[in-house]
Amino acid sequence: MEKEYMDSKSIQYEEILVDERPEEAQKMITMSGQLGVPFTVIKKEDGQEEKILGFDKTKIDQILQISS
Repeated sequence: MEKEYMDSKSIQYEEILVDERPEEAQKMITMSGQLGVPFTVIKKEDGQEEKILGFDKTKIDQILQISS
């Protein structure tokens, strides 16, 4: 669902399959405290990172300042 939403809004993203890349799974656990997916990290222009656990369309829109 999240990939389709991001594609529909022409949002560029990098998909990381944590079940195939254990080192990335460990990074995700360190950042989020768990192994739930999807886990999205949005890097803002000011260098800050916003982290979203689960598919939260409203939060994605808010962070990226886009309308639904």
